[in-house]
Amino acid sequence: MSRYYHIPACTHRTEIVVVNSRFITTAGYAESAADARQFIQQVRQSLPDASHHVYAFRAGYGSSVTEGMSDDGEPSGTAGPPTLAVLRGTDTGDLVVVTTRYFGGTLLGTGGLVRAYTAAAQTALHSLPLVLKAPREKLGIELPYPLYDSVQRLIQQHHGVIDEEDFAGSITLFVTFLSDDIPAFTAQLTTLSAGRVVPVALGSA
Repeated sequence: MSRYYHIPACTHRTEIVVVNSRFITTAGYAESAADARQFIQQVRQSLPDASHHVYAFRAGYGSSVTEGMSDDGEPSGTAGPPTLAVLRGTDTGDLVVVTTRYFGGTLLGTGGLVRAYTAAAQTALHSLPLVLKAPREKLGIELPYPLYDSVQRLIQQHHGVIDEEDFAGSITLFVTFLSDDIPAFTAQLTTLSAGRVVPVALGSA
C-alpha cells in the first residue's frame, strides 16, 4: 500500500433539498477520531437549530483506518451507515462528513432517508477539493564547515527543507524530507562526506 494518499484540502460545504428537508453536508480533514469528534462538534455549534447532525468518518487510510458514524436520532441504519458507505467508496483518507438536516415537515420513510443521506454525502465528496498527503520526516545533520555548501546543494537536490541551522564548533542542520527521498539522500551524503556525516532520524514532521 502506498503511503501517499489524498485527503481533504479544506472544509467544504454543500446543500441539497429533498421533499422540503434541507441536507447541509460539511466535509473536512480528520487525522484521528479525536479530530473527527472536534470537527463534528464545530458543525453542531455552527448549525445549532438543526433537526439532526448525522456523521461518518474514516481517520487514516487503507488497512489502518479508524471509523465512526451516528444516525443522530434518525431511524437506525438510515443515515450513518449510508454516509459511511459513501466514504468507504472513495479513495480519500482522513475524511469526516457531517450531514445536517433541517426537517421540512414531510416524512421521507426509511428508503427515502437512505437515498437522501447517500445523495448528500455523494454531492459533497464529488466537489471536495483534495490534496496529496505525503509522509515527511526530520533529520539532524552535523557537519564540518567545509562541507556546508555541498551538503546544502545535496539537500536541495533531494527536495529537503532546512528548518533550522546551528553554527557552533560544527554546523548542525535540521531538515525535513519526504520520507521516500531519505534513503537516496543518505547514500549520497555518505559518499560526499566519506562516511563522516551520518544523519540522525528525529521522527515524523
